[in-house]
Amino acid sequence: MRAVLAALMLSTAAVPALAQTPPATIGQQYVPAPWWMRDPVIASIGYVRVELQANRAQFSASFQTVDRSVAEASRKAADQIRALSQTLAAYGAENVRVETTLSTQPLYDQYRDENGILRDNTRADRIERYQAQATIQVQVRDVSVLERVYATVVASQPASIGQVYFQLEPDNVAKTNLANEAVRDAARRARAAAENAGAALGSVRVIDPTGRACQTDVLAGWPSYGGGGGQATTVDSEVVVTGSRMMRAPSAPPPPPPPAPGQAPSEAQIEAARLALQPPLQVLTDQACVVYGLN
Repeated sequence: MRAVLAALMLSTAAVPALAQTPPATIGQQYVPAPWWMRDPVIASIGYVRVELQANRAQFSASFQTVDRSVAEASRKAADQIRALSQTLAAYGAENVRVETTLSTQPLYDQYRDENGILRDNTRADRIERYQAQATIQVQVRDVSVLERVYATVVASQPASIGQVYFQLEPDNVAKTNLANEAVRDAARRARAAAENAGAALGSVRVIDPTGRACQTDVLAGWPSYGGGGGQATTVDSEVVVTGSRMMRAPSAPPPPPPPAPGQAPSEAQIEAARLALQPPLQVLTDQACVVYGLN
């Protein structure tokens, strides 16, 4: 019993040590300021935005067949997408990724009840046919071939085709360039603010890529963090994506002809189904906090 009490006392005494002690009490007249505010400073948030073209696209299409045999229905559905899958796979996995699934469902004999409502006779011995659905999910990672890929799927005459969804996946070069522009923007804003106030910038005290250091509200009587960095500075997209364009792989050539005649759409059918698909521009933002001393 004494051992249990001693353990409880030790665990209770350890709780305050784990809790984070606030730097001041609410309502206290003076709140401890960060170390970099002991001397006159200016904290500047660099907030930048850029519009980049979406570089990913994805859509899906479904093919359906009906047969009295579940095996035959599945085979016919698979035959419909086999040549199409091979044609799209010829672009290469780095440009076009293809995922296919196959599902079947029974179609039951139907009857009308006493109210005249048509219902399915959902019994195993009342299955009339089977419906097989083959679905192909297409992710285009090189949007320069998107129109041709989409036209190839449309020319294959699926039972249904989904909407094209676009997405922006910036590479590491674009992210780094935008982060550098955020720091430059913070420096420009700080320099302009100091000059307008009749002061001069001193040495750099803090560089915070997250921007949180500039959001500490020490004048409100309690250290807190607020959002927002004011109006974002629009950055030239050429500056942000210059490096990434140099690293981008060349566009994939058109795929080779289908493996067997009649199993995939012809070149004329593909061109007839071709539509204009322009990837939209999407906004990419970043921010950085830079604290300068004042002279």
